[in-house]
Amino acid sequence: QVQLVESGGGLVQAGGSLRLSCAASGRTFNRYAMGWFRQAPGKERECVAAISWSGDRLYYADSTKGRFTISRDNAKNTVYLQMNSLKPDDTAVYYCNAGRMSSSTYYQGDYWGQGTQVTVSS
Repeated sequence: QVQLVESGGGLVQAGGSLRLSCAASGRTFNRYAMGWFRQAPGKERECVAAISWSGDRLYYADSTKGRFTISRDNAKNTVYLQMNSLKPDDTAVYYCNAGRMSSSTYYQGDYWGQGTQVTVSS
């Protein structure tokens, strides 16, 4: 079992940066690939970035490629999402998820955090 807690969200102006963190509990964190998802009001939840358990495989949505960077520190049981050049369209609740990865495809698992709000003002 894995419990996930996100932090680092907030209000930022367009063009600014935020770094989200997702702290995991449980001894099996490094067995999971991790993904960051977001959900804006009235929209479906989408995966914006994912990283394999070893960190050697990455996935980015087209909308975040070149602006967002996902990383993980297995010694700290934490996965990060560095978000740069933020746009109002990035406004959403961001969630982390523990799942699995095959090649560069991420498959979401059953473990979710509670989410952290990111609001980008124009």
